[in-house]
Amino acid sequence: MRTYRYFLLLFWVGQPYPTFSTPLSKRTSGFPAKKRALELSGNSKNELNRSKRSWMWNQFFLLEEYTGSDYQYVGKLHSDQDRGDGSLKYILSGDGAGDLFIINENTGDIQATKRLDREEKPVYILRAQAINRRTGRPVEPESEFIIKIHDINDNEPIFTKEVYTATVPEMSDVGTFVVQVTATDADDPTYGNSAKVVYSILQGQPYFSVESETGIIKTALLNMDRENREQYQVVIQAKDMGGQMGGLSGTTTVNITLTDVNDNPPRFPQSTYQFKTPESSPPGTPIGRIKASDADVGENAAIEYSITDGEGLDMFDVITDQETQEGIITVKKLLDFEKKKVYTLKVEASNPHVEPRFLYLGPFKDSAVVRIVVEDVDEPPVFSKLAYVLQIREDAQINTTIGSVTAQDPDASRNPVKYSVDRHTDMDRIFNIDSGNGSIFTSKLLDRETLLWHNITVIATEINNPKQSSRVPLYIKVLDVNDNAPEFAEFYETFVCEKAKADQLIQTLRAVDKDDPYSGHKFSFSLAPEAASGSNFTIQDNKDNTAGILTRKNGYNRHEMSTYLLPVVISDNDYPVQSSTGTVTVRVCACDHHGNMQSCHAEALIHPTGLSTGALVAILLCIVILLVTVVLFAALRRQRKKEPLIISKEDIRDNIVSYNDEGGGEEDTQAFDIGTLRNPEAIEDSKLRRDIVPEALFLPRRTPTARDNTDVRDFINQRLKENDTDPTAPPYDSLATYAYEGTGSVADSLSSLESVTTDGDQDYDYLSDWGPRFKKLADMYGGVDSDKDS
Repeated sequence: MRTYRYFLLLFWVGQPYPTFSTPLSKRTSGFPAKKRALELSGNSKNELNRSKRSWMWNQFFLLEEYTGSDYQYVGKLHSDQDRGDGSLKYILSGDGAGDLFIINENTGDIQATKRLDREEKPVYILRAQAINRRTGRPVEPESEFIIKIHDINDNEPIFTKEVYTATVPEMSDVGTFVVQVTATDADDPTYGNSAKVVYSILQGQPYFSVESETGIIKTALLNMDRENREQYQVVIQAKDMGGQMGGLSGTTTVNITLTDVNDNPPRFPQSTYQFKTPESSPPGTPIGRIKASDADVGENAAIEYSITDGEGLDMFDVITDQETQEGIITVKKLLDFEKKKVYTLKVEASNPHVEPRFLYLGPFKDSAVVRIVVEDVDEPPVFSKLAYVLQIREDAQINTTIGSVTAQDPDASRNPVKYSVDRHTDMDRIFNIDSGNGSIFTSKLLDRETLLWHNITVIATEINNPKQSSRVPLYIKVLDVNDNAPEFAEFYETFVCEKAKADQLIQTLRAVDKDDPYSGHKFSFSLAPEAASGSNFTIQDNKDNTAGILTRKNGYNRHEMSTYLLPVVISDNDYPVQSSTGTVTVRVCACDHHGNMQSCHAEALIHPTGLSTGALVAILLCIVILLVTVVLFAALRRQRKKEPLIISKEDIRDNIVSYNDEGGGEEDTQAFDIGTLRNPEAIEDSKLRRDIVPEALFLPRRTPTARDNTDVRDFINQRLKENDTDPTAPPYDSLATYAYEGTGSVADSLSSLESVTTDGDQDYDYLSDWGPRFKKLADMYGGVDSDKDS
């Protein structure tokens, strides 16, 4: 017989009750004083016997956020094997067992030790078991049960963003979508209205509205203008409990910016502008700036400027500065104060990007009047033409007037102008100009064949203000005059065969002419009159500026005449007629039967008395030997010319010739013959100096004969005195060396190197008494004192 045992689990179960929207600290959570006992059967099928109420035993509810001071009682675990003697022990395991949930192992009472939050964990799964305390063996199978945390409204709605940012175009229609905000509630959406959120607008009316269920924000006011107000701050509230009283709420801020649309046309701040510019302003010069204002921004405020009307429509232009959106008035063409002083323009400013839905607001453009005053400046002279082209015949005489140029001061003062030629363009000074009237005339003869065109520059300068000047190119063409005679195009040298027939063409002639007649060249050819009568050839004029040389007879003999010189007269048909004579060389040659030249040299006639080849070689050899002999003779003559100038042993001055040889002193007896010095009678009276050429021939002076015992010193002093008083003696640029050293001189050293150490100045007046030969030396040294005095 099978025995059934029962395990009874008792729980204190709180009855469901309505939740009130009071603060959490004031909420009361407890359990009614009713107990419910659950009994588990001990069979293998784990059959469940439950009480009369119809709910599952293993799912229970526990109120969250319990605020009591004691532990929250959950229930009681009891087994039918428990006799109350303490032999059984109750064990609890699972989620939070021993921490959140504890059990009295003797009585089986289960309690919650902490406040529970459903938003952290809504369900706990636990397992209960009873074991024998002595043996440790379970007396009942392990049973599982669920504790579900019952929700209360303890969380307010929270928006996904603290601050929202949104934009919407200005002038939008009512109901235009702006942005959607979203708030979430952590409470249980399946239990009551704790998580049901409703949206409302707290700030931002009447401009915007919000849908209560979706949180979509829309425009609520028509034609909101960004130019009036651009930023809006809207506060949205999200409230749970369906928005009922006592529900929790949260708020967020939405910053809404109105974006720009092109709903404003450009406008000029003033209707008239005035600018000034000098007349010398080149094209492209900015004159002034104008700006139209546009309340829009970005590309909606882009402005284009244009000139639509006015007197200066073709004289000025306007461009748009893309950075500043200003219109820049610029010069389009050169201005002239003397022609027009004031211009009036109509300038229009318009938007390039226009939205059609705002065209009803009017045209998106505006116009203003711009008045431009041209200021007078001192301008350079202006020529009547941009360039001048003149012509002149090449035979024009010097000072022939070619033409004239004209320039005048464009200013109202009409200052006088003078003209000149830029000599950098006329380096040869071929042309000149009258500075007063601008007439161009020649200053040298012209030659068209040398230079056809002359390109010069004429300068016009204001007389009162030379800084104001202008230039103009002047092109002068030299017209042709028939001043050159035609001549052969090349040097003609031809041949005629010995067996040539009469009237046979042997050469075609062509001519050229440096001139360039208007009607073209027309040359005529003929033989010179002196050669026309007895010539063996004739000239045939082809009438196409060519001519042919024809034979006049049958057969030619090169031994009789090997070369013919034909004088040909070439004439042109221009006025005056020019002609020249050219010579054609015709050689008589031996030809083959086809007329090809073979030989043009006449063979020498061979006579019996002619020299043999050996004789000719001997004659040439003799000539070569003679030339060699002449060359050797000339070389020997050249060596002889290198001997000393004075070679006579009888001349006592033979040792004067060498200027770079130092004597050997008194002991040297080989340099000269001392006996000659002691016997002056040995000198021939008629001998003259051979190293110099005297200016005039004087008779030699007789000097008294020295005694035989005369000392050499006395002899030299006597000769020195004679030479000092002799007007025929040098000073030439020669050196007389006396190879004798005396005992000394009372004058000490005569060297000029020590003259600078003397205490006083020397007196050179005695040089004036030495005659005309020392005049130059006297002038050099005698003028020292005068230089110092001055």
